[in-house]
Amino acid sequence: MNKTTKIRKPFSDIGKQEASRLRWDDARVFLAIARNGSLSGAAASLGSGLATVSRQIERLEAALGLTLFSRHQNGYRLTDDGAALLERAEALEQAAEAFAEGSAAQTEIAGRVRLATAETLANHLIIPALPKLTDQYPDLTLEVVTDVQTVNLHRRDADLAIRMVKPERGNVTIRRLGKLGYGLYASQGYIAGRIEKREDARFDTDRFIGWCETYGHLPAAQWVERILRGRAPILATTTLSAQVSATLAGAGLAVLPHFIARQNDLVCLESDLGIDQGIWLAIHSDLAQSRRVRVVAEFFASLIHEAKEKLETAGRK
Repeated sequence: MNKTTKIRKPFSDIGKQEASRLRWDDARVFLAIARNGSLSGAAASLGSGLATVSRQIERLEAALGLTLFSRHQNGYRLTDDGAALLERAEALEQAAEAFAEGSAAQTEIAGRVRLATAETLANHLIIPALPKLTDQYPDLTLEVVTDVQTVNLHRRDADLAIRMVKPERGNVTIRRLGKLGYGLYASQGYIAGRIEKREDARFDTDRFIGWCETYGHLPAAQWVERILRGRAPILATTTLSAQVSATLAGAGLAVLPHFIARQNDLVCLESDLGIDQGIWLAIHSDLAQSRRVRVVAEFFASLIHEAKEKLETAGRK
């Protein structure tokens, strides 16, 4: 009696109908074995019985007409066909997780999220928007750290950061959210008493508000220093809020973010100083899939996107 030989097809030749037989329940078992390298490890991770896991993977292989794992004394290893199926199984896993998260109650977003950001963004953009976030997720606690020079995401000093300098090191995922534009601003009172000068000397008699020496690395501080050409500023500060107050009082000209100057109805003398900065979102890679961290990250990403025009363009001229 002749035995029928089963012809084994490579994964690339599987038709859509056969490939569609991979269901989420099958994918869970397949991924568990692939990740644990054994039936016992897969069973433990799934909270299932060893025999059940064995039957499920055999049923899947029979349905697809493929051998997904090679059996060895020291465990299970993916075959080429199994490796080719891995991406499809992971896609099913991601879809299942997204469905579960989408159907979960919003009140399940709870716990503490620590955000590191610049005082500029914290005081004038992030904190004013917090009620929208906390109304939606009342069990969420947000810590805002503005001393960003001492914060290291890699050390887990914070869960995520919104910064104007792109992180170059550390175990973080990075995303560019937008741009922060700067201009040269003055109060209406200062403008009224200002004497216009010729183009090549128009700032020679102006008073400038600058930064203290320890902040000389800031692009705004360096721009003012170039314009002053050795002259001393009328005032040097260590905070942006102090510069805004001094500008409003008519003490002199200051380099300020457009959106803050607009909020204070200051007049823009120069709108493009060549010192605009990118706004970057950085999340510790270990927390990239944390629901509460992702909720906070997406909230502020949307906030910055909605404020794009105000952040990038000049106010009153």
